[in-house]
Amino acid sequence: MPSYRIDRERWSQLGFCAQMANIGAEVGRSIQAQRKGNEKRRNMALMRAYDLFDATQAQLAFERSPRLFEVQIAQSEFRKLFDGDIFDENASSLERYFNQFAVAASNVRNS
Repeated sequence: MPSYRIDRERWSQLGFCAQMANIGAEVGRSIQAQRKGNEKRRNMALMRAYDLFDATQAQLAFERSPRLFEVQIAQSEFRKLFDGDIFDENASSLERYFNQFAVAASNVRNS
């Protein structure tokens, strides 16, 4: 599997909503690949999502942000998604959660 690493300096320049929206895009890609049975695509999206989660958490920890806990919970729910028995119900809930950040990031860009 090819290696993927985010440019953390560039990542840190994004706002919180933009970071979460980007994480959500990878979460969505992994969910779609899982639903289609495409293990290779799922694994690549998982790898990218975990890297983005880690980069966001590192930045929030450095900033001592109270949002760190929220990101940790979101990552925990994402990890559980692929271990549990009720994938579709949990996947839909997680997709709705991250879609809120996509909308917020879009509103920030357009204002």
